[in-house]
Amino acid sequence: MTGKDFSPTLASQLCFALYSASRAVARAYGPILEPLGLTFPQYLAMLALWEVPDAVTVSDLGKSLRLDSGTLTPLLKRLEAAGFLTRERDAVDQRRVFIRVTDAGMALRAEAWNVQDMIIGCYATDLETLGAVKQQLQSIVAMMDERQASTT
Repeated sequence: MTGKDFSPTLASQLCFALYSASRAVARAYGPILEPLGLTFPQYLAMLALWEVPDAVTVSDLGKSLRLDSGTLTPLLKRLEAAGFLTRERDAVDQRRVFIRVTDAGMALRAEAWNVQDMIIGCYATDLETLGAVKQQLQSIVAMMDERQASTT
C-alpha cells in the first residue's frame, strides 16, 4: 500500500489519528492527575525522574521524554516551584543542569501509584489489546526515528 492509496482528507491521515489519540489520552489523565497537582506532561516528567536513582541532566531527561529544553525548562520550573524537584547547575560545566527528585516528589510517587490502574479503566478494551497497541506505536516511533536518523 502506498500514500497514493489514501485520499488527502484529514480523517484519512494516520498522523491525525495518532494526534487525536494522543490528545484524548492526555485529556483522560487530566481529572485523575488534578488532585495530585500535576498536568499530563508533568506526570510524564515525574515518571521519568522516578526511574533514575539520583540525578539526571535536563538534556538526558529531554531525550527520555522526546522534548527540547525550551519546552522542558518551563515544565521543570513549575515542578520545582511545587517542591517536587530541584534544579542545580553543574559546578564544572554551567551549561548542564541536574534534576533531582525531592522528598515531596518521592511522596508524590506513592500518591500517583494508582494512576495507571485508574486510567486503564478509561480504555474500553482488555490489557492484551492495550499491550499490542502500545507495541505497534513503539514500532512506529522506532521506524520514524530510524528514517529521520538516516536523512540527517
